[in-house]
Amino acid sequence: MNRSVLAIGGHIGDMDLTAGPTLAKLVGEGASATIVALTYGERGHPRLSPAEYKTQKLAEGEAFATAIGADFIALDHSDGFLPDTDEVALELASIIREKQPDTLITHWKHSIHRDHEYAAKLAERARFLAGLPMDHELPRHSVRTFLHAENWEDMEGFQPTTYVPIPDDAFYRWVGAIRHQAFARGETYGFRYIDYYTALMTMRGCLAGYPRACAFMDPRGPEVTKLAGP
Repeated sequence: MNRSVLAIGGHIGDMDLTAGPTLAKLVGEGASATIVALTYGERGHPRLSPAEYKTQKLAEGEAFATAIGADFIALDHSDGFLPDTDEVALELASIIREKQPDTLITHWKHSIHRDHEYAAKLAERARFLAGLPMDHELPRHSVRTFLHAENWEDMEGFQPTTYVPIPDDAFYRWVGAIRHQAFARGETYGFRYIDYYTALMTMRGCLAGYPRACAFMDPRGPEVTKLAGP
């Protein structure tokens, strides 16, 4: 079983939606989980200013993580302006060294959103840097499993290889946590995120032989594997 999982999203809320049910499941099985947002996602509200929405997003991200039993980290980068640099990758590498995850989850590398694409590249670069011997106060760490989460904005070329069964308790913990985020409720632009991802879990569960499942892509190849579960 995976004992530690790190989920890296482009904005606060990205991994909550896509990896949140899986994180809730794994935490329920005794694993530790950390959600990292590379930007605040503060430019995504049509009525609130970026400064106002940043404050709200930070509170929402912290509350979600607490509700499912995960840690939450937000890096100080701005929505829409995430830099694809070694400096940011090193920030992530330090978190990897600290948290020592068995599994890293991030966006798929092809997206309609540049911050998502950069998040995928930065996560992969950080994974490499975390395993290098460096002059660092934390020991180096090699991440065993690297997965891309399924996201409706990141579907170009996405092919599921890994299905995670989501039991009822994890699903309802996720629903209870995610419904407190404004964008997930459809408050920002009207997209019914909770309905979409609930239906997606049902569809993936049909294909994988479970009532509900989350799908991930392992870039190493097409073999279907399981991250956890029976």
